[in-house]
Parts: sequence; structure tokens; C-alpha cells
Amino acid sequence: MNDETQQRLPGWLHADLPHTPRAGRVDRILAAHGLDTVCREARCPNRGACRDAGTATFLLLGRVCARGCAYCSVTRGAPSPPDPSEPARLAAAVRDLGLDYAVVTAVTRDDLPDGGAGAFAAAIHNIRSESPRTLIEVLVPDFLGDARAARAVAQARPAVFGHNLETVEALFPSLRPGGGYARSLSLLSDIKKAFPRLPIKSGLMAGLGETRAQLRAALQDLHAAGCDLVTVGQYLRPAPDRAPVRRFLPPDEFEDIRLEALGMGFAAALCGPLVRSSFGARDLALTMIAG
Repeated sequence: MNDETQQRLPGWLHADLPHTPRAGRVDRILAAHGLDTVCREARCPNRGACRDAGTATFLLLGRVCARGCAYCSVTRGAPSPPDPSEPARLAAAVRDLGLDYAVVTAVTRDDLPDGGAGAFAAAIHNIRSESPRTLIEVLVPDFLGDARAARAVAQARPAVFGHNLETVEALFPSLRPGGGYARSLSLLSDIKKAFPRLPIKSGLMAGLGETRAQLRAALQDLHAAGCDLVTVGQYLRPAPDRAPVRRFLPPDEFEDIRLEALGMGFAAALCGPLVRSSFGARDLALTMIAG
């Protein structure tokens, strides 16, 4: 698929980027606290809708990632040292935005001894101090397989613990060369065993060249690892030097995948062309938390 084809998106993949007073307020609050969002750094197609809804997914530990995944637009290189004031600034932004549900993620920081786990825990504690009623979802990296680092985040008691598998086993080496398919599953499994009541979440991308059988196997592996919540969305190439889109899945196929996931035993599944792991996170989580 060439670059020209990459730009010919099906109609169902066009998303509006509203510039409403509410969206502007979100931008001003984020800027005032000097915060980054994964919405912008990852060029998420839903960033307009989320800003208009008064929310954003917060990005910890800077905007430079230690890895170079083939599908991601986040800048890769040598990250700067962590800013110790960042968790408090993030908590202040959550307070000022009046969020009842906050999603916190981070770039991968293989350069840090704890992989950034301490920053996640600090963010959770600070948010809870500023906004006691706010539910917090974390989306963590694989911490190079360090179970202690992952457990340190879970011990801070987020409402949902997330780590994205992202792709099927056959494509993992080429798309996520710094990670490991088994490593990611092991991280999820370890957290579920250590914290059985903590909802575990993961996400997959479709359209990177995987087969339906491979996608089905990845979903089965996630469920076997103890994953409760799952998202599946269409991969969109964020830049010409990133992995190409191999196929655009129609909405009805995503619905088939959702029903398939529910049939495997997931507590909830959100699947669709514009679905991303943080999009609709509150509603997806509440289907399990409320239950």
C-alpha cells in the first residue's frame, strides 16, 4: 500500500476536530500546568472529541520515548530526566478540569531503574489527594518485564490497570522490537494473580497485516492472562516512515470481533474503527466496576 492509498481513508474513519469553548478550556488548562497528552503526541484521531468532552489522556515522563515501535509517532531518542513536579501538576490539572475519570500513561523509560513506576504511583497518590472521587486508569509500559515495578503501580490502587499488547504474536518482533509478546502477557498475568480484584485492561490494533485467526489467538491469550477489558481499533499510519496500513476493517467486522471477545469471557470489549485504548475508557471500565 503506497502513501497515496494511505490517505484515502474510508468514510467511517473521518473524525471531526471540534474547536469549541470546552475544547479550548482543556487546552488552556493543560498548557497552564505544562502537561503533555498522548492524544497529541500519538496523533490520536479522537483528540478533538475528547477535548470537546472535557478530557484528555495524560502523558507522564516527557514526550521522548526510549523505544522505536514501528507504528508509533511519539518521538524516540534519549529522554530527559524526570521532572519531580510533574505528578503534582498532573493532579492539579485533573482537579481544574473537574474529571471524574482520569487516564494516565507514559512514554517507555527503559533508562530509569524502575521504568517510571514511581512516577505512575506518585501521579495516582497526587490525583487522589486533590480529587478523592476521581477514578484513575493507568496504561503502563512493560517495564522490561520487571514485575516489582508493575506491582508498585498496582499497589497505588488505580481503578484499572492497563498494558497494551498492541499486536499479534507473529507481527510483534517487527512492530515492537524492544518488547516481547510473552513478556507483555506475563506482566498482565502477574498483576492479575497478585491483585485479583483489580480490573486488567489491554488493547490491540487491527489492519497491520494480521489474520483474523491471529487476532483471535491474541484475544484468547489476553483472556488467559487474566485480562478483563479489551479494546480493538483500526491502525492508522501516523507518518510516512511508520508501518503501513495493510487493510481497513469495516465497522461490522469490528462488531464481530467485539462479540467474539465477549464470547471468550471478557467482562467488556470496545471494538471499532476509531477505538483507542483510552477512548471511552470511563464507560468501558464502569461496565465492570459497577457490576
